[in-house]
Amino acid sequence: MHMADALVSTAVAGTMYACSALATGYSLRKVKADDLNHKIPLMGVMGAFVFATQMINFTIPGTGSSGHLCGGMLLSAVLGPEAGFLTLASVLVIQCLMFADGGLMALGCNVWNMGFYGCFVGGYLIWNAFMRGGITRGRIVAASLVGCVLSLLLGALSVTLETLASGITELPFSIFAGFMLPIHLVIGLVEGLITAAVLLFIFQARPQLLRGYGDDAPAHLHTGAVASILGATALVIGGFFSLFASAHPDGLEWSIERVTGSTELEAGSSHLWASQLQEKLALLPDYGFQTGGSEVGTSVSGIVGSFLVLAVCVLLCMLIRRVKQPSN
Repeated sequence: MHMADALVSTAVAGTMYACSALATGYSLRKVKADDLNHKIPLMGVMGAFVFATQMINFTIPGTGSSGHLCGGMLLSAVLGPEAGFLTLASVLVIQCLMFADGGLMALGCNVWNMGFYGCFVGGYLIWNAFMRGGITRGRIVAASLVGCVLSLLLGALSVTLETLASGITELPFSIFAGFMLPIHLVIGLVEGLITAAVLLFIFQARPQLLRGYGDDAPAHLHTGAVASILGATALVIGGFFSLFASAHPDGLEWSIERVTGSTELEAGSSHLWASQLQEKLALLPDYGFQTGGSEVGTSVSGIVGSFLVLAVCVLLCMLIRRVKQPSN
């Protein structure tokens, strides 16, 4: 659901940057320094895991479309909505700047559409509602499905509204939304199943890591094994399984193609500066080498990206903890 710059006007892009900045500021204020003592390794490996899994587009049978994990629900169920949002925002920023995945002007839209709804609607409202009576396997599955579907639908609706408000494309709102919402309903169901599978693994291995389960438990004593497994899985997915990602367009591109006949829209002259800047910043555009796409480039992108996300998340955690802890 990474929006391209061609969908958004300068005014809408600026507005969504402001909205995402407000959500980021709120998250930074709410994250507690003490919690980061045990969340530092988890934020890193969970961010790397989500980055790697986003590289794998899964085919939606019978549609010619594909989807990928967004990860907000998954991150928030473990890290909390605020830390989850900061982690997913870090993933999206790295994808944009390093790999040119999603437009630079549209970055604020993408952080909001995938991060805010996934973390604060799915990962906070839905998760809390389902876990009031205690965490069980059945509730994890139900919350994952409902949270992911609702988050994806809200994100898809936001894409269509942002496109409508921008007014720079000829995409009819009703027709565009008529394709976007159904396909993302299906993608949300698949993401819900993947999210449930990962959370059930964590629940089986270290239930204390799930938000709301034994909040007073010394969670920092239980992160090692799970973090190691998720980190290793991220490298395997990014370095190997990413080679087998579906070649079909994702839900957003597929919807655009259904309306216009092409997966791409021509960007206006006002977007030229953003495109040129992004080209200079992206060292591995489209998850490949600048000299041309290759399987080696994809594997390198998966591994480098996973390590980069891990490093950024860890550094962010350490910076927040340093700022928030009172000096002696």
